[in-house]
Amino acid sequence: MIPAEAQTRHADLADQIRQHDHAYYVLAQPRISDREYDRLYHELLDLEKQFPELATPDSPSHRVGGQPLSEFKSVRHAVPMMSLDNTYSQEDVREFVARAQKLLPGEPLEWTVEPKIDGVAVSLRYEHGTFAVGATRGDGTTGDDITANLKTIRSVPLKLQGLTLGAGSGEDTDLFLPTTGRRRAAPSASAPVLEVRGEVFMTRAGFERLNQDRTAAGEETFANPRNATAGSLKQLDPRMVARRPLDIVLYGVGQVQTTGGFSLVPETQAQLLAWLRALGFKTPDRLWVCRSEEELLAAIAELDQIRHDFDYGTDGAVIKLNLLALRERVGATAKAPRWAIAYKYAPEQAETKLKAITIQVGRTGVLTPVAELDPVFLAGSTISRATLHNEEEIRRKDIRVGDTVVIEKAGEVIPAVVQVVRDKRPTATKPFNFLEHIGGRCPACDGPIAKEKVSAGDKEEVAWRCQNVAGCPAQKTRRVEYFAQRKALDIESLGGIMAEKLVESGLVSEPLELFDLPEEKLAALNLGTADEPRVFGAKNAAKVKDALERARKLPLHRWITALAIPEIGEQTAIDLSRFFPDLPTLIASSLLKDTVKLGECKRVFEENKVGKKEKTLTEEEKIKRKKQQEEAKRFGNPIGRRLIETGFASQGGQDWQAKTLIGPVAAKAIIDWAATEYGRNAFRRMRELRLAPQGGLARPSGDETTQVGPLAGKTFVLTGTLPTLSRDDATALIRDAGGNVTSSVSNKTDYVLAGTDAGSKLQKAQEIGVPILSEQQFMEMLAGKTGRRPPPAQGSLL
Repeated sequence: MIPAEAQTRHADLADQIRQHDHAYYVLAQPRISDREYDRLYHELLDLEKQFPELATPDSPSHRVGGQPLSEFKSVRHAVPMMSLDNTYSQEDVREFVARAQKLLPGEPLEWTVEPKIDGVAVSLRYEHGTFAVGATRGDGTTGDDITANLKTIRSVPLKLQGLTLGAGSGEDTDLFLPTTGRRRAAPSASAPVLEVRGEVFMTRAGFERLNQDRTAAGEETFANPRNATAGSLKQLDPRMVARRPLDIVLYGVGQVQTTGGFSLVPETQAQLLAWLRALGFKTPDRLWVCRSEEELLAAIAELDQIRHDFDYGTDGAVIKLNLLALRERVGATAKAPRWAIAYKYAPEQAETKLKAITIQVGRTGVLTPVAELDPVFLAGSTISRATLHNEEEIRRKDIRVGDTVVIEKAGEVIPAVVQVVRDKRPTATKPFNFLEHIGGRCPACDGPIAKEKVSAGDKEEVAWRCQNVAGCPAQKTRRVEYFAQRKALDIESLGGIMAEKLVESGLVSEPLELFDLPEEKLAALNLGTADEPRVFGAKNAAKVKDALERARKLPLHRWITALAIPEIGEQTAIDLSRFFPDLPTLIASSLLKDTVKLGECKRVFEENKVGKKEKTLTEEEKIKRKKQQEEAKRFGNPIGRRLIETGFASQGGQDWQAKTLIGPVAAKAIIDWAATEYGRNAFRRMRELRLAPQGGLARPSGDETTQVGPLAGKTFVLTGTLPTLSRDDATALIRDAGGNVTSSVSNKTDYVLAGTDAGSKLQKAQEIGVPILSEQQFMEMLAGKTGRRPPPAQGSLL
């Protein structure tokens, strides 16, 4: 075939494939069989292989993804991508309408209602009708260039259907394009541009298949479709993105440039959506046009009834002024348009029967009760289990087996038991007795259990814990799983099922044994059953071994986290790694014992401060108190001595003076763990494997340390959804820069990093005067571009 014939045939094939993609992915009306489609597609690939010049940017072959990127480039939006204000109240909707009417006196207003898709906002820029640049919203002004990733989404047209833009004076317009038959002079530019905006999402069915595949491969599953979507779009390798079930809905436009004399401009949102569909874009499933508050509220209610029938998550309704010209008159605030608002639905609830309560054993041996439910469809998925947190939660809510309970999805993700429907309680039920239910022993290993204080976020709870640390199979499994998770050693392909099978098969008893496991045995591991085997496979086994080799070079805090020491979370691990250069120094440090002793001193101090006055003490109590004070005075730490001088010496007249980087509970947990047989064996195996992770991110200076980084010593709280950063990413940036992250706002909080949908944390920060940062301000602070950059902090472990 000569080049001219190849070019003609390639153009014909590309056009056919685009039409079939649109019919299948946008209209859901396939016209040919998969086999026939594959024949056309492979013929096109063969032509491009023979004639590489035919592989233009708009070729369907670009759907499969190109070479991996080293990083995303930044894209500045010609027209800012604003977010919407949210409301949960019908009264707020009425006030929103009234405000618009006040700004537009005498104008008869129409409104549209569309589903609020729970996805990731993006913009698609077309030049001369060909897809040129795709970007995330970012901070509204600048986003990431994710063109290669967006090209893998089949419902994104690489070339628009029948787009004709006129010519004009060479200026830009923010509005918009042909539909109505009404003409007006249109701006133009040397290169015609159309920028459309919408939401990338993962279909419900696709999300379920993706998690099933990840489970089968032993990988960690995604928490929800939105997280999976955001994570997919952040992949630097488009070939990985091409394997994810992503889709897109377009609902608006940004920059438009035209050339020619005139252009046809749509007058309304409804007409704009019809015009986008005519160009080949997928648009919202439903649209309501409303002329009154009552019609608006009725449309919102109707959408709530049908939204779970859509193949994507929706968490609300988007209300917009229908007439585009009026939007310009209403205007916008610095953050959001005044002509649109998002109404968020309250978490959906459902009633179901609690069939049983089972007990799960975690990595540290904590026993957690789980409600086993009659399956019930809720917020787009079938729920059959929900956590009951702990024994106290069951007692407080008086939850009994056989009860009818109300459940909801916290954040439409995590199932939770809200309350018991008392008037539906069977007469034969009895209060749930936790200890009796498990026979006073660990349900996984029949080992002894004990009640202990455990950390739960910023709080402490009392929970039952299995004492058989080394022998409990449930603890072994959870430790292997925890060892491999992202914030620990990030071992690809090693998830919960994989961990369970490794322990069950006897190949691995403790996480460090993974380093000794031959790759061929790992590859042969059966993740299924004897009747339905599912082999882990050589490819996955190689991924695990490669990840283990990479783990040897990971920093100390990742290893402290991976070792699953009770009471030691990620932030505490980071704090310790900043202070200590390596694990042996940490384990042998007398500062841990000093911190425990300091905690005891604090307890004595507080008892003296609020306890009986000296005159009311018995002689025996006086002797005991004096003994405690003398013991505290002998405590040799410098800060401890200052405590004695300012505290006990003044007979409790001053506040507690000592502060520690880690608390006495965490310090004691490390000491206790290192003293156990399990801890000693883990430490010994690390030496044998020559694993020597390095810490010491702080520089010693006498009795104190200077933490390194622009955020050193500062405490942050995160709330809401950030434009470009996930919670994990923002947390990592803060910690890498020397800062700390906590979950609740207090007077000790230095900054609150707030995104959209921020709730009570933002409100509390405003009430007590904690500085609030946007993502852009936060990034400037990291880069040292703002006057609010915090100075390096002085502090020490004790």
